[in-house]
Amino acid sequence: MADTDTIFHKIIRREIPAQIVAESEELIAIRDIAPASRVHVLVIPKQTLPHVSNATDDDALLLGKMVLFANEIAKKEGIAESGYRLVINCGSDGGQTVPQLHLHLLGGREFSWPPG
Repeated sequence: MADTDTIFHKIIRREIPAQIVAESEELIAIRDIAPASRVHVLVIPKQTLPHVSNATDDDALLLGKMVLFANEIAKKEGIAESGYRLVINCGSDGGQTVPQLHLHLLGGREFSWPPG
């Protein structure tokens, strides 16, 4: 059984506050508390899924909805035209600090590759 007591689950249940940017039946988007760019929004599924590596074919629609949700938020935040980055970290070596799948929407500045 996956841990359903992460900070994100507590936000989804409204047990702790967060700056909510958008919400649907399946997803919630919040501002990151330690932003890495002018726009830094986390798109989090309400369904418990610890890591993207735990996703199955049954999660394909949810993963697509996460990207489309992020695209809509990028438009509302005014970064769709200039560009933005979508990032999913997986596991501790991948930089994931909360064991609940989430997508980072980053924008409002120029990014380089490799990231740095």
